[in-house]
Parts: sequence; structure tokens; C-alpha cells
Amino acid sequence: MNAKAATRSVPRHVAIIMDGNNRWARKRFLPGVAGHKAGVEAVRAVIEVCAREGVEVLTLFAFSSENWARPEAEVGALMELFLFALHREVRKLRDNDIRLNIIGDRNRFAPKLQQAMLDAEAMTAECGGLQLLVAANYGGQWDVTQAARALAQDAAAGLIDADNINADDITARLSTAGLPLPDLCIRTGGERRISNFLLWQLAYAELYFSDLFWPDFKHDAMREALADFACRQRRFGKTSEQVTAES
Repeated sequence: MNAKAATRSVPRHVAIIMDGNNRWARKRFLPGVAGHKAGVEAVRAVIEVCAREGVEVLTLFAFSSENWARPEAEVGALMELFLFALHREVRKLRDNDIRLNIIGDRNRFAPKLQQAMLDAEAMTAECGGLQLLVAANYGGQWDVTQAARALAQDAAAGLIDADNINADDITARLSTAGLPLPDLCIRTGGERRISNFLLWQLAYAELYFSDLFWPDFKHDAMREALADFACRQRRFGKTSEQVTAES
């Protein structure tokens, strides 16, 4: 890490755990999927702020590998909402020069949804503005495991020397390979954990927790999170004096 990374006031990469949709709905005596639908507006707001403020990468935790354990009706509704959102939002992303990539294990999704993901990615592939990553059927342990498997295969094929494998080799095989590591991780909904999200990538990220449920996390809330980040000193093992001297 260099001094520029330590003193940059705007995070290059923001990762968000969008929590609280169900609780938002229950407070209003609505079915859980209503909270997820309302959360789409928050997604739009956060994308707008990040694009305007110069964030390079935004990663949203949309559906974890553990979320399959939720009630079947809720999971089915979430899949329908995901498909609908892909069809409805992708042209807006393209028109605003936002590139979409979906990370996670897609094999469990229905073929129709998998194709919609590929189509959405292809439609925005030439966009050069904000890069939007949507983590779907994603888990941090899965990500590290598939990276380790790729390394093992390369070592078995004689492409790399197993004794020389280092942290950069693992990073290069994660689903976020080639992107800056997250500088800021936001979690809404009042919980204080990262829930198997980007476990390797968040090693040096600043953590920000909001009590707002995700559907209520709009423009002002996102700006507050970025302002909080700008006030923090990132030392990466150095002393405050060293960071100040390098800035």
C-alpha cells in the first residue's frame, strides 16, 4: 500500500452489505419481498452518489450462498425480482456508462437467469465509468476456496511452483481479480458483522455500520458514509506520524 492510498479521501472501491429489507417490510406489515423491491431504490441512490463522487468500483452483496436457506417462497420471489431488475435496469446502467459484472457461483441459478446475467454484462461491457459488481450466490469462503483450487490446478500442471505461492497469487484468482481492493465496507440494518462477504478482500477495509434498514439508505446516508471515510486515517501498519509525513 502506498501513501496515496492511505490519504485518498474518496474510496476507490466501496462494498456494501444491503441488510434490513425484511425488517423494513415487517415494520410496515408487508411481505418480505416488498422490502427487497423497496431496496432497489436505495441501490439506484447509492450508484448515483458513487458515480458522482468518483468511486471506481461498487460491490453490492445481493444474495449470499447462505440465503438459499430462506423460505422457498421468498427465494423464488427474490429470483424473480433479480431477473426483473436485470431486464429493467441494464439499459440505464449502459446509458450512464456503468459496467455491470456479477460475481459468485452462478451454477445454482435457473438457466434463464444465468442468461440474463450474461446479456446484462455484455450490454455494459464497453462502459468505462463506475464498475458495478453484484455478488449473487456469493460467499467469501467460496471465493477463497475456488481461488485455492485454481492455484492447486496450476501447480499440478506445472504452471507455478507451489512453494512460491503468495498472497498476490490468491488475490489474482479471486472473483474481484484485477480490481482495487475495497477501501470501505458498509453494512446497513444495525448488524455489526461481515457475514462471509469478501473475506480476503476486506482485510484492510474501513468498516462503517448504519442502523438504517437498506431501503432507507439513500443519497444522504451514502454521502454521510463517504464523509466518515474521508475523516479516517488509513495507516496499513505504519504510525500516524509516518502517514502524515508521506501525505
